[in-house]
Amino acid sequence: MSTKVLITGASSGFGTLTVHSLLQRGHKVAAGVRNPKGRNKEAATALTQAGAVVVDIDVTSDESVTQGVASAIEQLGGLDVVVNNAGVGVTGIQEHFTPDDWKRVFEVNVFGVQRVNRAVLPHLRQQGQGLLVHISSLLGRITMPFYGPYNASKWALEAMAENYRVELSSFGVESTIVEPGGFATNFIGNLIKPSDDSRNEAYGPMMDMPEQAVSGFEQNLEQNKEVQNPQFVADAIVNVIEAPHGQRPFRTVVDNIGMGDPIRPYNEQLEGITQGLYTAFGMEGMLKVKV
Repeated sequence: MSTKVLITGASSGFGTLTVHSLLQRGHKVAAGVRNPKGRNKEAATALTQAGAVVVDIDVTSDESVTQGVASAIEQLGGLDVVVNNAGVGVTGIQEHFTPDDWKRVFEVNVFGVQRVNRAVLPHLRQQGQGLLVHISSLLGRITMPFYGPYNASKWALEAMAENYRVELSSFGVESTIVEPGGFATNFIGNLIKPSDDSRNEAYGPMMDMPEQAVSGFEQNLEQNKEVQNPQFVADAIVNVIEAPHGQRPFRTVVDNIGMGDPIRPYNEQLEGITQGLYTAFGMEGMLKVKV
């Protein structure tokens, strides 16, 4: 059965791979691309040639999101699924990120997702069925040094998705999370660094550690590129979308180099805690989507 899907951040990385994977499976796809006639023109052209509908969506703009979602619904003839894929990462000492640096990260990773969800949810609720896919990270479950604002934004995204899960269940709308580990995409090359360097000297030798950490991680990914192929993330997203309504896993971990192994039981434990708490308060029905 063909599904109508909107994906944000579709110009590269997981977004582009997911667009192509869905098209190959016969789904209809609106690829959300920022500035498709300018800096991302080449990527937009390639997506169009592949069979996607390209819509101009900058998740940091209310107007752009509203217009882009409306265009996607019009051109696809409806909408069933939204994949919140657009995101930015960081590297650096947390203290050196200014409040404006933090706002820049949250503007995309958190507020941008809320903009998109608010734009699509009236349509999904009205039709009585739909799916929100939130692309998080294993760093939305644990923290690692030098990713401070990114960690915080993905933890916030996870909480957002959890609340949507229960508040939308009675309308037949599912909220799910996909948690990739580290993968070799252009995401690493676009990491945001702190804008304040006035405190560098006080940190001494530690100032070299963020760059060393990124370099070491890139080497690790290169050595494990066969088992940590970005296509696996696209495949996982497709699997969530194609799973039967009401039977989709809430969290899906995608990682083959060790980070995901301890997170899976962690997620299972949290799910058990959640089920217990909701049952204790007589709200367990809210955890099951209407079918």
